[in-house]
Amino acid sequence: MLPAPGVFHFLWEITSGAVQEGATVRTIGRLACYRLEDSEVTLTLRHGSAQHQLVVLTGFVEPFLPITGALYMTLGECESRGDGDTVLRARVLTCVEGVNLPQLEHAVSEQRRFFQEREGGTPTPHTTTGGPC
Repeated sequence: MLPAPGVFHFLWEITSGAVQEGATVRTIGRLACYRLEDSEVTLTLRHGSAQHQLVVLTGFVEPFLPITGALYMTLGECESRGDGDTVLRARVLTCVEGVNLPQLEHAVSEQRRFFQEREGGTPTPHTTTGGPC
């Protein structure tokens, strides 16, 4: 049986606890640091005035060439550590430097709205941070 395809969630959604443990997610962030000895990277992303970060376990995707400061998209499962922090166990980790983040956020919001309307729910307002598309 194939694993779930993964719903797109932004770092601030994952770190706020909005995503359940064991959920398959896709997310994007800037590679802040890579700890080879722990097989971990830290992805960061700014949302509003807050800087959010998420630890991604890279044991399944190594070896790879880390580029500090570059945008990476990852697909994996959310796990909870003993200290209560959420981590993502990556199945896919790829550099996507050059992606227009405001446009990506807008596209994800529109996709969520479409799926919600299709299922008969009430659409939610946009959550984009602004800026031209």
